[in-house]
Amino acid sequence: MKKTLIALIALLVAAPLAAQPGKENRELYESYNKLGQMLVYIDSYYVDTVNLPRLAEKAITHMLHNLDPHSSYLSAADVKAANEQLEGNFEGVGIEFNILNDTLTVAVPLAGGPSEAVGILSGDRIIAVDSLHIAGIGLKNERVLKLLRGAKGTSVVLTILRKGYPHPLRFTVVRDKIPIYSLDALYEVQPGLTYIRLGRFAATSIDEITQALKKLKRTPQSIILDLRGNSGGVLKTAIDLCDQFLDAGRLIVYNEGEHWPKSIELATGRGMFRDGRLIVLIDEHSASASEIVAGAIQDWDRGILMGRRSFGKGLVQQLLPLPDGSQVRLTVARYHTPTGRVIQRPYDAGNTNKYYADMEKRYSNGEFYHRDSIHLPDSLKYYTLVNTREVYGGGGIMPDIFLPADTSFYSDYYWQILRAGLLNQFVVQRMDKERRALQKRYKTFGDFDRRFSVDEALFNEFIAYAETRKIPRDEQGIAVSGYYLRIQMKALIARALWSSSEYYETVNKQLDSSFLKAVEVMTNWEQYSEELDIK
Repeated sequence: MKKTLIALIALLVAAPLAAQPGKENRELYESYNKLGQMLVYIDSYYVDTVNLPRLAEKAITHMLHNLDPHSSYLSAADVKAANEQLEGNFEGVGIEFNILNDTLTVAVPLAGGPSEAVGILSGDRIIAVDSLHIAGIGLKNERVLKLLRGAKGTSVVLTILRKGYPHPLRFTVVRDKIPIYSLDALYEVQPGLTYIRLGRFAATSIDEITQALKKLKRTPQSIILDLRGNSGGVLKTAIDLCDQFLDAGRLIVYNEGEHWPKSIELATGRGMFRDGRLIVLIDEHSASASEIVAGAIQDWDRGILMGRRSFGKGLVQQLLPLPDGSQVRLTVARYHTPTGRVIQRPYDAGNTNKYYADMEKRYSNGEFYHRDSIHLPDSLKYYTLVNTREVYGGGGIMPDIFLPADTSFYSDYYWQILRAGLLNQFVVQRMDKERRALQKRYKTFGDFDRRFSVDEALFNEFIAYAETRKIPRDEQGIAVSGYYLRIQMKALIARALWSSSEYYETVNKQLDSSFLKAVEVMTNWEQYSEELDIK
């Protein structure tokens, strides 16, 4: 029966090709038949039982591997997870969590979510989900997601241990739509200057930014848009973000491919920030949609780009469905900035290892630390569309002002702590004990920011905690990285008390040299814009 079904499917799918076996599709017809026949042979004659769907997946993956670095195969489960990230929501109980000492720990109940509604608190230990005991069993993140996520309207009973309560507490949580936020931070640096950090481009990003801006006391006159580490996301969101900054009719991006008609996107002129001062921060991890925004801003001389050369991911993928719910993410075109620059950096088909090793090459060549380590030929030179400044193509977006990577706080001791996740773990445990006292002592973040510091006693408590996790005290490492660790600890406490925006506000002004340089440039805008010939 199975053999007959395979043969029937092959005939049905091949029928359109067979009906028109012209020269233009003969190679496609013959290749398709070869692959189908191979599956039939394996199913009919191979010595052992074979998982045909799995074999087909491997064949598809191998074919895509020989095309370009970004064409890929997505299983049905992968498709669902990817859609959740881009749509900006999923269905579940609504908590951020950590697994500490093999116990599921609530880092924070998401605002407005079902867990917050029933009274679940940060620091709660979840020891059972329905009747399944989950503490001390080697729990993994994937298992947690399977247990806590589910269809909207379904309920789950969470058994919780809470500090100060002698017996477990039980909460019935009704799952609901849970937002996944893409806006990491938005706050006023100084009167009129607003900082916006976007972690990824989701369908909800513009609404998130709009709502956050409404909470400010005044309309921004200047913006620092931080796209460092932003690997991309929804193209429409990138276009809508550019539209906030560009005048009507200005080209934002265009794409075209061998079998893909040229498509252009233009600004509508309805943007709310078409005239104010603008700085965009990028780095080697800014990719795709981030590069579309950065390229459009630079090509139209609309603002100042600062940082390091972006990743160079400018291939357009089209999601093509397969019968079992899986999809192929197939590259169909290339993105071009308004001047015509190709965002995608060069690659050798079928050699993804070399492609992704390019970051290591950039590092070894000194590109992260010295702009003059980057050598681009005149053949890649372009000119901006307003002030005819020189910019370069050849993959990625080169900033107007180069900012070297800051490694001044690096030490082996720091990396050991980072890899073990000890700062997060320590803060979670500390907040379990002192959350209420801190909330009573510091009514606002501004008050906390001014008055709270990680004193010697608290820092030594952390060092001792690290020793219990087999990371011995290292005086030299502490001398190099101690200040950074203290500020990170303060920022994590701020996040636990308020949100990620307060985390970045704490880190930015104390540790982030690129952010501080951006503030300096914004403060001395006339000087820098004249030097760079930007309006």
